[in-house]
Amino acid sequence: MTTNKKFRGYVGTYTKENSKGIYSFTLDTESAIITEVKLAAELENPTYLAISSDNQFLYSVVKENDLGGVASFSIDEETGELHELNRELLPGASPCHVSISKDHKNILSANYHKGTVEFYLVNTENGRVNPASSIVQHEGTGPNKERQEKPHAHYAGFTPDEKYVVAVDLGIDQVITYTLKDGILSKAASLSVKPGSGPRHIAFHPNGKLAYIITELSSEIITVEYNPVDGSFKELQYVSTIPADFTENNQCSAIHVSSDGRFVYAANRGHNTIALYSVDEKTGTLTFVEHTSTEGNWPRDFILDPTEVFLVASNEKSHNLVLYSRDRSTGKLTLLQSDVTVPEPVCVKFLNV
Repeated sequence: MTTNKKFRGYVGTYTKENSKGIYSFTLDTESAIITEVKLAAELENPTYLAISSDNQFLYSVVKENDLGGVASFSIDEETGELHELNRELLPGASPCHVSISKDHKNILSANYHKGTVEFYLVNTENGRVNPASSIVQHEGTGPNKERQEKPHAHYAGFTPDEKYVVAVDLGIDQVITYTLKDGILSKAASLSVKPGSGPRHIAFHPNGKLAYIITELSSEIITVEYNPVDGSFKELQYVSTIPADFTENNQCSAIHVSSDGRFVYAANRGHNTIALYSVDEKTGTLTFVEHTSTEGNWPRDFILDPTEVFLVASNEKSHNLVLYSRDRSTGKLTLLQSDVTVPEPVCVKFLNV
């Protein structure tokens, strides 16, 4: 386990109300408190972030008038300030998700409004993003006429072996796998999940053979088996993220797996909780453990800190970050701090250690 006592985090936000852009904060693991919240970079709707493995660069989705795309920043090692390098924009709405490869040469974005997945090469010498070299347009609809009237790509990332790209599309109830060759995405496989479930994000188990898909519309987690040979997925299990007697609106958001592979966490917007599950070490299937309140409204995301002794959740509509301690043996969370004000927080990322 790392012995660092302080970790720097970044928060992507919506800028519809009072937010100005990307914020930074410090997690002091010795004092078990979040401090030093400040604006790190001013830009419009930087809702999702990705950080290069060497901590030199941060990438954000960005909106600029009638254009949307990805912006690159250098990270000031001393102050944590972000200095914009460039942005690559395309016509139409901005993406909702961005991810980066381990060698920080490749960037992916997913565009909810356009139903597209974009691939960008990175200039590794200066961190700047090159123009998109491949754009894939999803096709189809789902049974939910309000939310699935067209494709809505919500996630694009790399498989653990980085042989494939995985896109999760809420609008068409599909998880689509692509190969990436010479900067071009080509479809390799697809998994159609339960109609109307609205898959949103996927998180891989550290063994590289299992993954967990969270569904926004049906409030479920789908355990799947990943085949690294052909990039395909096979369904193993569906579990609910909310109690059976909860009948109000709920929309799942984020899902993360502990690095030891023993626990899966999922965020509920509406029920306003983090759901905890234990992982069967033989089958990879999930057993519900407990719900923990997010002490606010509409948790868009959460993250385990580098030590995994803490968890930070972000409540978009109540404008607060929440800090929990985490029992590494049981996975359970204990509230430490809920009054950390950040306007319209969405995505939370820590610098790598």
